[in-house]
This record gives sequence, C-alpha cells and structure tokens, in this order.
Amino acid sequence: MASADFPTRWGQFRIFGFATDAADAKQQEAVTLVMGDIKSHPALLRIHSQCLTGDVFGSLRCDCRQQLEMALALIAKEGAGILIYELQEGRGIGLMPKLQAYELQDAGLDTVQANEKLGFKADQRGYGLPADMLKALGVSQVRLLSNNPAKVRALEDAGIEVTERIPCEIALSSHAEGYLKTKKEKMGHLFSSR
Repeated sequence: MASADFPTRWGQFRIFGFATDAADAKQQEAVTLVMGDIKSHPALLRIHSQCLTGDVFGSLRCDCRQQLEMALALIAKEGAGILIYELQEGRGIGLMPKLQAYELQDAGLDTVQANEKLGFKADQRGYGLPADMLKALGVSQVRLLSNNPAKVRALEDAGIEVTERIPCEIALSSHAEGYLKTKKEKMGHLFSSR
C-alpha cells in the first residue's frame, strides 16, 4: 500500500504498509520495518502483534514491549532484518475484550481462561498476512525470533522456510510470571530459561 524511509532510535529502516484485499469483510492491515539486505541469507524476523498496553504504555502484565525493543535492537546489531507489526491486539480479540480479560485475570483467571470465558479461543491470531508480506518482499527463508511454535508452523505451512527459531526471552517483573507460565503450560510456548 505504501513505503517510506523510517528513521528510528535503532537505526534507519524502510517501513511498508500492507493490507489484505479491500473486498474482504475482515480486511487486515500490518506494517513491516526492513533494514539492510534481507534476501541473500535467511533474514532475522520478528512477527509482533500489537499490544497497546505493553508497547505504548509499558504495562508489566506482559513481555510485549520488551520483546519489540529486543527485536529492533537485534536487527540493528546485525544490520539487517524484518519486523512485522500486526494489528492483532490481545491475541486477536481486540482492545476492549482484552481489557475485559484483564478484569477477569484480576479476579483469578489466567489469560487462556479469561479469553475463553469471553467466548474467544485462547489465541485468535492467524499468520497468513505475514507470510504474504514476506513473499511480496521476496523473502523465502527466515530466522524467526519467537517463543511461539504456532508462528513457525504457520510460516512453514505457507512455504516460508524457518531455518532457525531464536528465543525471544527477556527479564520480567513479578507482574508477568503467571502470564508466562500460562503461555508455556497452556499454549506451548518455548522458553529455555523457565
């Protein structure tokens, strides 16, 4: 849809805007930040789902902002890579339901139980758009910065080779311990240090 130079505190990127077909009732939008040569060898990739509470307000309930900043720093350190930022707030349930899930978590439910009580799956996200974005950028191999095996499967099912999964683990406050425990035990996220 659009592209532009995009200077950040991590370095110079190019930002690209993508959208699914406008005729699709569930049109999706996403952006990608690209730095350096992403085609001559498997590119470092982070697929990051929007998290207003973490990314913008610095919530300690999750690890989202720290993962986003870690990814941008690693891409800058390598001088090349891709960050895809999807508009899938709250594991795809949306902002207001996410806040309702917070309220249920305050009452004792974990993140999976809260989403399910609200009538959602534990994780509503899909990763078809990121795979299409990578193909549009001419990328067929990536080194994926993620703890989520569903992202690996989705990319591989779409024909993008994941040559390596790199853990995306950061030090957390005590506020997020239950959140990460649920990710590991109920959602199958891979953590080397937990």
